Amino acid sequence: MNNTENQKANRLIHEKSPYLLQHAYNTVDWYPWGDEAFEKAKNEDKPIFLSVGYSTCHWCHVMERESFEDEEVARELNRVFVCIKVDREERPDIDNIYMAVCQAMTGSGGWPLTIVMSPDKRPFFAGTYFPKKTSFGRMGVIDLAQRIEMLWKTSRDKINSTADSVMTSLQAMSKVTPGDLPGEEALQGGFAKLEGRFDPDYGGFGYAPKFPSPHNLTFLLRYWKRSGNAKALEMVEKTLLAMARGGVYDHIGFGFHRYSTDREWLLPHFEKMLYDQALLAVTYLEAYQATGKEVYAQTAREIFGYVLRDMTSPQGGFYSAEDADSEGEEGKFYVWETNEIVHILGEADAAIFNAAYNIREDGNFTDETTGKKTGANIPHLRKTYQELAQELSLEPNELKDRLEAMRQKLFAVRKKRIHPHKDDKILTDWNGLMIAALAMGGRILNDENYNKSAKKAAGFILSHLKKDGRLLKRFREDEASLPAHLDDYAFFVWGIIELYETTFDTDFLKEALSLNKTMIKHFWDHDNGSFYFTADDAEDVLVRHRELYDGAVPSGNSVAAMNNLRLGRITGNTELEQIAEKIARAFTDEIEKVPQGYTQMLSAINFMAGPSLEIVIAGEAQAQDTKDMLQKLYSTFVPNKVVVLHPGGKQAKEIEELAPYTRRQQSIEGKATAYVCRNFSCQAPVTDADKMLSLLD
Repeated sequence: MNNTENQKANRLIHEKSPYLLQHAYNTVDWYPWGDEAFEKAKNEDKPIFLSVGYSTCHWCHVMERESFEDEEVARELNRVFVCIKVDREERPDIDNIYMAVCQAMTGSGGWPLTIVMSPDKRPFFAGTYFPKKTSFGRMGVIDLAQRIEMLWKTSRDKINSTADSVMTSLQAMSKVTPGDLPGEEALQGGFAKLEGRFDPDYGGFGYAPKFPSPHNLTFLLRYWKRSGNAKALEMVEKTLLAMARGGVYDHIGFGFHRYSTDREWLLPHFEKMLYDQALLAVTYLEAYQATGKEVYAQTAREIFGYVLRDMTSPQGGFYSAEDADSEGEEGKFYVWETNEIVHILGEADAAIFNAAYNIREDGNFTDETTGKKTGANIPHLRKTYQELAQELSLEPNELKDRLEAMRQKLFAVRKKRIHPHKDDKILTDWNGLMIAALAMGGRILNDENYNKSAKKAAGFILSHLKKDGRLLKRFREDEASLPAHLDDYAFFVWGIIELYETTFDTDFLKEALSLNKTMIKHFWDHDNGSFYFTADDAEDVLVRHRELYDGAVPSGNSVAAMNNLRLGRITGNTELEQIAEKIARAFTDEIEKVPQGYTQMLSAINFMAGPSLEIVIAGEAQAQDTKDMLQKLYSTFVPNKVVVLHPGGKQAKEIEELAPYTRRQQSIEGKATAYVCRNFSCQAPVTDADKMLSLLD
């Protein structure tokens, strides 16, 4: 972020986090989170200034430029505080706790997160972005430091009282009271709340800013399948099409930006996150299964194309994110002026491209600060290819081919621009999500390349981020480090369950069962049900909390509930299903009050409530009739199911040991044979794929 020539590095220079390294040459005397900083604060009787962010955070960059690189600000911060920097993506345990504090104290949150606390980690002040100097009613960092200094010297009792109150609230938030298992009413409530917030004009929920929230859409697909309510599917399709056509989608290089700042999905916050690509790919794949519409499959392919091209390490792991900013300006890498497009494409093709993607001479969006057009354009679609082709007097396929050729030319030019910063750390949890998406893509789109990429990434995690049976959090520059959290186990187990159901390699099933068992051992609350976010032997950060809210990513508890349901059904182990039920019961009150905040959990509850299916395909793995039967199965949207392959010969022994009930489910007359069980009641086996599909309805 800054010019490091002739500057002295602070302690962050020894860290691996790209975010911490961005601040290694700040004038602020930053410490990483650790005993050294807290001991210094205790010995010098100073409060802690904690700043939490991540490397692709736009406002984190702004606060760094305005304040943390400024000598006047640094002098005040260094004099009053011991200053600590935390990468929220490496230490979500710290971020989650102090973000909850910020939301409780201020009513809102976000990054950069700013916390002031005592040397014993107890917070007494919270906020987000602060400018250098107080303006427009927003306190500046210098004023903040001076006010805290005065309070620390003169009103320590008041500070301690505030910290005590915050601690009491945190402890209350970490407690749960199990209730009855949520059921049909919770599912209906979730649908009703989402329907009430749905934007009928542009899709999505609420107005602005708009976030993709893929788990809202995957829940709605399940609700549609369950209830037959056409409105649920309509909400999903409207949203997916609007997002894929809007500026929130990168039409030149593919992949989704973080969110839309406006109601129409036009002007994005330009950063790209790995988890968004993974979860949105899953959603488009399921929409393709549900509708058979090729547009959803194509969007999933393009997302995968972006990730495999730009976000994949040589060893196969996936990088975390790409920044919104380049050359100090948000979105500069992604926008176009009309003269550029004419120069690259020529006038005839530029006229077609500009008409299709709504490119305007004065720009097609207004600057958020000035409210004026900038001359810059974000390519986006407002019409279907069929509508555009009719307007331009071209055949739809001809138009598609020509636009694709133009896209490639523009991409080649854009590739030469100064790229946004790439956060190249490899996180276990987000890799788990991407592995799940690619494994699903491999089987639904029948593309072996996606399977290979998913297997390679899983192999990388198991080789580099697993030690003594436990997962680690982060890999960067040949170093694996930091203890894993619940999300790392839950998301990675999800990924390898999907790999099992795609490849039927029992090694993946064994690994999923083993890591799930480790997760239960170290994270499970035996008294009240549900999983804690941190392990039983992890660093104690104020309170041992638990997450259920499905925010930008689903909670570890929600994903773990679905994992345990699926593993329980695959293996016939009812104890795992009981784990899932206890998770749901632990959060009954929250789900009943705000069901739309727990849509990933509602998908698991939908599975528990049934009907659900266990499908065993008995047949030679490489035989064409087995492949054909599986492909028919994968082409259909049947979310509440597990699929097991019982192969012939020596391979059968491994699955029979893991799932003993499969011993009785043998191939009939050497043909691929489907055994379909619904709600623990099994139908007669069939050797015809169409008959198998009829049993699924």
